[in-house]
Amino acid sequence: MKIEIWADVVCPFCYIGKRKLDAALKDFPHADRVKVEWKSYQLAPDMRPEHDKSVVSYFAERKHISEEEAYSIYSHVAQLAKDNGIDFNINDAIICNTFNAHRLSHLAKSYGLQSEVEERLFAAYFTAGKDLNDINELAKIGAEVGLEVNAVWQMLIGNQFADEVKWEIAEAGRLGVQGVPFFVFDRKYAISGAQEKQFFTQTLEKAWAESLPIFREENIIKGEGGTIDQLL
Repeated sequence: MKIEIWADVVCPFCYIGKRKLDAALKDFPHADRVKVEWKSYQLAPDMRPEHDKSVVSYFAERKHISEEEAYSIYSHVAQLAKDNGIDFNINDAIICNTFNAHRLSHLAKSYGLQSEVEERLFAAYFTAGKDLNDINELAKIGAEVGLEVNAVWQMLIGNQFADEVKWEIAEAGRLGVQGVPFFVFDRKYAISGAQEKQFFTQTLEKAWAESLPIFREENIIKGEGGTIDQLL
């Protein structure tokens, strides 16, 4: 089974949704046969680094609400995060453009380490207050999960995977994705938002059941000889 996740690493509900999917997969008996693939999405593609402004202030301006209202919203989200094992330190978060972070995720995918990088990127932004605008920080994250240092630097200083990031963002639009996180199971079922674990469990079970081949008498090629362990 393949699960594709459109997400942005500065989206709190994407991090919370990841935790809920992780919990569902932990209890799923076929988790070792589930492939998770992260897809690029940008909540604010026009975002520019603003080190002298807090994330709460930026959010208030963007949503045309007061800073008190914005802080109340973030406090509620921080509690949801805490309930799912995430330390959400929004006062330390740094406004950033996530395009290069998504490129790093693509590089990690080519090494089979995409989920590890995604987890580190989320934690770096929401918990550790790291500046994801800084390619030095992104290089450290890549090195922490085992990516080749030279490959990371060559990617970051060039344009590698830029087209892939843009294509996935455009693909989200074609699929009708209007917000993230957006989870797609075998291109048959989708979950929008950080839903409760039970919804992930139910969707995993349904998608898995429908992915199993149905053997019919007319589809069996018969012949002489052969043992069952030759088929395993």
